[in-house]
Amino acid sequence: MPRFSVVIAAYRVQGYLRACLDSALTQSFHDIEVVAVDDCSPDHCGAIIDEYAARDPRVVPVHQPVNSGPGRARNAGVAHATGDYLLFLDGDDTLAPGALRGLADRLDLNHDPDILYFDHVRTYWWERAEPSVFGDLLRSAGTDVFSVLDRPEFLRLFAMSSNRVYRRDFYTGHGFAFTDGIYEDALISYTTMLTARRIACVDLVGLEYRQRRTGASTGSPGEKHFRIFDQYTRLFAFLDDKPHLEPLRPLLFERAVHHFLFCLKRRSRVAAADRRRYFAKAAAWYRTHVPDGFTPPAEERSGFEALARGGFARHRAHETVTRARAAARRLKRTVRRRLAARAKRLLYRFHLRRPIDPGLAVYSAYWDRGVLCNPGAIYHKARELAPHIRGVWVVRKSQLDSLPDGVAYVHPGTRKFYRTVARAKYLVNNANFPNDVVKRPGTVHLQTLHGTPLKCMGLDQQRYPAAANGMSFRNLLKRVDRWDYVLSTNQHSSEVWERVYPGSYRILEYGYPRNDVFFSATPEDVAAIRGELGIPEGHTAILYAPTIRDYRKGFLPQPDLERLSRALGPRTVLLVRAHYSYGRCPGLERLQDAGAVVDVSGHPSVERLCLAADALLTDYSSIMFDYALLDRPIVVYADDWEAYRASRGVYFDLLSGRPGDTPGAVATTEDELITVFRDGSWCGPEATAARAAFRERFCRFDDGHAAERVVRTLMLGQDPEPAAEPRPGPRRDGREPVAL
Repeated sequence: MPRFSVVIAAYRVQGYLRACLDSALTQSFHDIEVVAVDDCSPDHCGAIIDEYAARDPRVVPVHQPVNSGPGRARNAGVAHATGDYLLFLDGDDTLAPGALRGLADRLDLNHDPDILYFDHVRTYWWERAEPSVFGDLLRSAGTDVFSVLDRPEFLRLFAMSSNRVYRRDFYTGHGFAFTDGIYEDALISYTTMLTARRIACVDLVGLEYRQRRTGASTGSPGEKHFRIFDQYTRLFAFLDDKPHLEPLRPLLFERAVHHFLFCLKRRSRVAAADRRRYFAKAAAWYRTHVPDGFTPPAEERSGFEALARGGFARHRAHETVTRARAAARRLKRTVRRRLAARAKRLLYRFHLRRPIDPGLAVYSAYWDRGVLCNPGAIYHKARELAPHIRGVWVVRKSQLDSLPDGVAYVHPGTRKFYRTVARAKYLVNNANFPNDVVKRPGTVHLQTLHGTPLKCMGLDQQRYPAAANGMSFRNLLKRVDRWDYVLSTNQHSSEVWERVYPGSYRILEYGYPRNDVFFSATPEDVAAIRGELGIPEGHTAILYAPTIRDYRKGFLPQPDLERLSRALGPRTVLLVRAHYSYGRCPGLERLQDAGAVVDVSGHPSVERLCLAADALLTDYSSIMFDYALLDRPIVVYADDWEAYRASRGVYFDLLSGRPGDTPGAVATTEDELITVFRDGSWCGPEATAARAAFRERFCRFDDGHAAERVVRTLMLGQDPEPAAEPRPGPRRDGREPVAL
C-alpha cells in the first residue's frame, strides 16, 4: 500500500497536465500512486494520462464515461485509491519539489493525524509567485495535534481541496464525497475539518496553485456561481444535528458570508445583470442562517449590514464611490496617452460603426510580408470554395513586388487599412494584427501561427529575457483575446498553445494549410521547381535552413558553408535559406558568387524549396516538423545547443535520441557533420527509424486538406472530416537517397 494516493482530476487542461503529473512523479519521495482521472475531456487529457500510465506503473488511469465535474471526478479517483493518505490535485496545479517528503516526515512525527494541512503559493501567468496569507497561522500550530474545537481560528484556512492530505480510512470511513457543482471544495473542506479529531499543520509550501488567465471553473460568470448558496446550506444542515459544534456556528457564518461578498465583487463570477439577484439570494441566506447575537467583522461591516437589511442600493452606492475614486486615478495617468492617439481612434471608430461586410476577409502573414504561409494557402482555397468572400491582404510597401497579379491589398496603418479591418468579417493572420485592432462581435479571427514549437513561445518566454526582447505580455494577451480559432498540426502544439496563449478560442487540429502542397505536388511539379532553382538533373539538393539566434545579431552560418560545400562534392547543390528576419546577407551573396551555395533566402515559398530538396539540414528551426511530412532525410547540426537552450528555452531535448525527439542524424561539430553525409548515416537505417518516430509524434493532423477544412469551418459553416493518417510526400524521382 503506497503512502500517498495523489488524485488528479483533469478536464480541458492538456497544456498543463504534463507539468502536473511530472510534479508528482518526480518527487524525491517515491512511495506514491497517481490516480489520474480523465473527466471525459474533449482535448488530449485522456491520451496524456494513458501515455504516462504506459511508462510508469504508479499511474492509475481512470476515464469517466461522461463529463461529471471536478467533484465526481475526484470521487472516482478515491474509489481507485489504495494509499494511506489522499492528496487532491487539480490538473493545472503542481506539487512543489520535495513536498511529499516533507509531508511524509510530518505525518510520521504526528503519528498519522486525520488531516495534515500545508501551505501554498499562487503562481500567475506573468511569472509571479505570491505567498499565501496563511503561513503565520500554519506556523502557530507548531507540532501540536488538535481538533478545530480546540483551535477554531483554523477555520480561516483557505477552503480548497489541495492544501491538505486526508488519512484515507478517516475520509472513506465517514463517507465523505464531493458534491456536484462548483464551490464543492468549500463544503468538504469545512465538514472534514469539523469531523476530524486529530489535525496537524506543517509550515511547508507544498502546492503551486496556478491562477489561469482563462479556463478555470470559477473564471467565467453564470448561473453556476449561484450553487455557492446550496453548498453552504448543506454545511449548516451538517451542523444542525451536531450540538457540540454550536460554538463554531458564528465563525462559519462569517466565513460563508465573506465568500458570498468575495464573489459578488468579481464580475468574472457574477455578471452585472445577475448582481441584484445574487445579492437577494445572499441576503435571504443571511436572514435564514444568521446566529443569534452575531456581530459582523469590522473590516466588512458595510457588506454584512447591507445583506442583513436587504439593501442592494446601499451596497451598490458604496461600490460606486469606491470605483469612482479608482477611475479618477487611472484617468489622470492615461490622459496624455489618450490625446496622442485621438485622431486615429476617431477615424477607426467611425468605420467600426459601419456594418460588417460578410463577404470580406483580411489576410496578413509574417508581419505583412506578402501572400505567404498558412494565410496564403487559406486565401487560395477560399477563392476556390468560397468565391463570394473577397480577400484583401495587408502588405508592406517594400513587399509589393512579391504580390501575385490581381491580389487586392492595403498598406498597414493607413486609412484604407483601418477602414478595411474595421468592416471585415474574417481576419486571418500567422502573427498578429496591431494592438489597436478591435474584435467586433460577429467577426471571426483565425490565428494560424507558423510552426510547431520547439523553442519556448508566448508566456513561456517570460523566463528568457533575450527571447522576449522587450515583449509586452499584457499586450500579447489582449491580442489573444481577439482569437476565435487557432490552428494546430499535432498534439504537442495543442498542449503548448493552450498554456502559453491562454484564451477562450477553439483549437482546430486540422494541420497546416501551407503543407497541403506536399501532398498534392507531383514528381513533375518537383522537377519543375528544381529546374527553376537551377539544380542539375541527377544532383542531390540539400536545403540548409537554420533558425534565428536571440543572443546575437545578424546571420552567421554555424558551419563553414564553403568547407561543407567542398566536402559534399560537385554533384551536390547546397541551398541556403537564412531566417526571414535577417534581411540581406552579404556573406551568402559572396558564397553564391563563388559557386559554393545557392542563396534562396529571398525565395517566396519555403514549401517549394522543401519540395525541391532531397534532404534538410537545420538546427532548431520549426521547418523540420513540416519537412518531416515529405519523409525525406533530416540532419540536425547543433553546435550551440546548450547556449540556445539556455537563452531561448526548449520544450524537449532535440538531441536526446529518444524516439519522437530526434528527427534524424545529429552532428555537433563540422567534422561530425561532414562525416554524417560522407558515410551515409544521414539516410541510413538509424536515421530512417528516428524520422519515422518523429513523424508519428508530430505529423498526425496533416493530410493535404487543412486549408479546405479551415475554409469549410470558418466561411461555409460546415463540419469537415477529421484529418486522415498522413502519407509521405513526393520524392523527386522515386529513388532512394545514397551516400555522398
